[in-house]
Formats: sequence, structure tokens, C-alpha cells
Amino acid sequence: MSVTYFISDLHLSADRSDISQCLYQFLQTDALKADALYILGDLFEVWIGDDDITDFSESIANALKSLSRSVPIYFIHGNRDFAIRHAFAKKAGMTILPEQYTIDLYGTRALLMHGDELCTRDVAYQKFRRKSRSWWWPRLMLMLPLKTRQRIAQKGRETSKNNQKHLSADIMDVTQSEVENVMLKHDVKLLIHGHTHRPNVHFFNLNNIAMQRIVLGDWYDQGSVLVATPEKLSLEVMSFA
Repeated sequence: MSVTYFISDLHLSADRSDISQCLYQFLQTDALKADALYILGDLFEVWIGDDDITDFSESIANALKSLSRSVPIYFIHGNRDFAIRHAFAKKAGMTILPEQYTIDLYGTRALLMHGDELCTRDVAYQKFRRKSRSWWWPRLMLMLPLKTRQRIAQKGRETSKNNQKHLSADIMDVTQSEVENVMLKHDVKLLIHGHTHRPNVHFFNLNNIAMQRIVLGDWYDQGSVLVATPEKLSLEVMSFA
């Protein structure tokens, strides 16, 4: 059976072995039958550079590499792991894609993205996003000593958590007009993204054309995957147990 899997927002970290164990199980079973696996950002809780090599990051890379020998793996940067570069991607057997990328999904033209650029009402984050994706800021940050980057990342996570407490749920969700703009730009009727942690399938009409937006779920409480076959698209979950 032809099947393609899409996952995002795993937020992997060494102190959440339940998430990584669920991922290992998925990579060693269902994923082996796939035509392809797409990881749409935030694979890790934080990524400060490919030189931050740990036993944990190596184990994740090895598990992905093992799958990549028979199944192609594609990766789009998220807001937590936009510093992943080709050194880690090569180690993990992943191909890095542009932040907005279209594919032929069993005859349907689909747009893939992490989704954070769709949340335009979060003005402060969008300002940071523009800076962090610039040509100079990542280079400057990666020139800093590893320990310094670790301290900056820790402070950044604390600041982000505090800021989110004061933001409404609507502000942190996508802006519908931006969804429509990006789908028109890429001439697609199907958009697949993550980031908002609100798994759902949205249907709407745009210029009298039926459109579909699928939001992937996060992996905080369970594994979450979009299963795509030539016949259907379905959001499914995997128990940590």
C-alpha cells in the first residue's frame, strides 16, 4: 500500500524519553512501509548548532539514518530548530527542504510548511522570525562559543514561555488571510503544516474553489502523524504506552 507520513512538533529533548521512545517505535515499524517521511519542523525542543553533539542527538540521528536507507526523509525547519544545518541532516539521512515547499501527493498538489509564518498577529514573534532567518544573524550566533549559545537558548525559552502567558490563543493561531495568500501564491488546494499544536482538518472556499488545510499535532502527550494514501488523509495518534 502506498503511504506517506507527515509529522511535526515532536520537541525532542533528553528529559522526555517517552517522546523519543514513541518516535523510535514509529521509525522501526510503520515508517518502514512509507514512500516518504516528512518532518515539518520542531523536531527538537531546541537546536543551537550542529556542533552541540550529545548522546541523545546522536541516537536520534542514528534512528533516522537507519530509516533513510529505505525511506526518503525530508525536513523543513521549525521555529525551535531553524539552526539545523547540513552536517546534522547528512548524519540523520534527511534532505532539508525550503521553508515553503510543494509536492505531488498522490495526484494532489500540496504545500508543506512549518506554519509559524502564518501567525501574523503575533507581531513580536514575527519580528524575531525575520531577524533569525536573515543571512547574518544565524552566522553570528553560530560563531559564539557553544556554552554561550546554550545560555542564550535557555534564556530565550524562558522569555518565550513568559510571553505566551500574556498572548491570547487567537493571536498564536494562524491568520486566515495569510493562509489564503500563501495557498494562492503556490497555486494549491491543500496546505499541510504544524506549529500551532491544534491538530485539525479545515475546509473552506476561496474564489469558489474548495480548499483544505491540515494541521499536524504535537507530541507532548502522544505521538501524532498525518497518514496520506492515494485514497484519503487521516490524522492519527500513537500512545506513549
